[in-house]
Amino acid sequence: MMTKYPHLRQDFAASLVVFLVALPLCVGVAVASGVPAELGLVTGIVGGIVTGLMRGSSLQVSGPAAGLTVLVFEAVREFGLPVLGVIVLATGVLQILMGTLKLGRWFRAISVSVVEGMLAGIGLVLIAGQLYAMADTEAPASGLGKIAGLPGALADAVTDSGALASLGLGVGTIAVLVLWKRMPAAVRTVPGPLAAVGLATLAALLFSMPVATVEVQGLLGSIQPPSFTAFGELANIGVLATIVAFTLIASAESLFSAAAVDRLHDGPRTEYDKELVAQGAGNALCGVLGALPMTAVIVRSAANVQAGARTKASRVMHGVWLLLFAALLPGVLAYIPIPALAGILVYSGAKLIPVREIVGLWREHRGEALILMVTAVSIVAVSMFEGVLIGLALAVAKTAWEASHLKLEVVDKGAGPVQAYLSGNATFLRLPKILDSLESLPQDRPVELDLSGLHHLDHACRTALENWAERHSAVGTEPVKVTAA
Repeated sequence: MMTKYPHLRQDFAASLVVFLVALPLCVGVAVASGVPAELGLVTGIVGGIVTGLMRGSSLQVSGPAAGLTVLVFEAVREFGLPVLGVIVLATGVLQILMGTLKLGRWFRAISVSVVEGMLAGIGLVLIAGQLYAMADTEAPASGLGKIAGLPGALADAVTDSGALASLGLGVGTIAVLVLWKRMPAAVRTVPGPLAAVGLATLAALLFSMPVATVEVQGLLGSIQPPSFTAFGELANIGVLATIVAFTLIASAESLFSAAAVDRLHDGPRTEYDKELVAQGAGNALCGVLGALPMTAVIVRSAANVQAGARTKASRVMHGVWLLLFAALLPGVLAYIPIPALAGILVYSGAKLIPVREIVGLWREHRGEALILMVTAVSIVAVSMFEGVLIGLALAVAKTAWEASHLKLEVVDKGAGPVQAYLSGNATFLRLPKILDSLESLPQDRPVELDLSGLHHLDHACRTALENWAERHSAVGTEPVKVTAA
């Protein structure tokens, strides 16, 4: 048996670690998304057993992700839970199609600044929203509303004993997560998220704290496959935009996670197109079951690698453990305090904000830092989808501007013709600079314009240069002599 499965012992041990890390996160993401807690477990089960069995990335683990929480919550609030299944199913189908068409590798071409800005924006909205859950109060709908209303909500919580107890439990959960890395190695064999939730649950029970706990409906009672009428919402422009947002964000997060996981181990590298198909298959099944969307999750994947996993068996077994827990011990969820789960997500949201990267980018690549920050602020101020589009547009504009690097060198010896040399890429983006420089040349002297150093001359620039040459020749003593590009 051990000869046939030489890494079974390592994979079995790793699967238990990943299960203990995934359990509170699956439940927390579901509750924060406004859906039954069991649906988070369903997505974790599908991510482990179905996606885990497929080819792509051997060691990364999939499940419900904090990065999609804000988008899922808005989708459920606007369209309803039955339509969520349709959105997730369509997302999965699109991912399968993109993987089949070999588009997975192209996600690596997305600007890193846009992706990090997207995650930072998600993190800011997630933190703001979950602070309201910690304070046992309802959060405003908009991102800006959440942030603007925080001081008042926290001030009100201090004067309410129930809200204060809830806030204290959430803060305590965050403190455990922050300090857990400093604990002795023997203590840290218990994953931080599980320890934090376990201690918060124990404190709530021992001190009879008046805090909200997870509502339990049972695994089968929570699964709600989308009805035929729900598919009619595919004619809704808002639903289609949400599907596109789900697809782009889930795919980008999964493939960027795969690249990060590949750096953590020496095993087989990720096959990006196959991984995209695997993610799509998992999301399609989650959609059929009416569950949450999935992505590859770096926290669980890193835990899997660090626990010694060697093959995909570890992630498949972690899905089996989630299934057994959901089937046999669902009542345990009813003891978990909501503020503890909110504290875990506040901590997770903070880790999505790349503070060190922003500081480094600002020093070395200020344009990239601005793209990151504008993307994040746009997501908070407008919405996820529009914020990402704004970030992508800025990245494209920045690239186009840098690609149109142009140098104009003027040689004027005081007598004879003025020589002007253009080199680089002459595009419409540089037209104002080109024309200002050329029009400042002496009008009463012949001009020799050398374009042979240009790598690219677009139609707009060519037309503008021809018009300038005609005007200069009309008022000058001799026609402009042009050396063609």
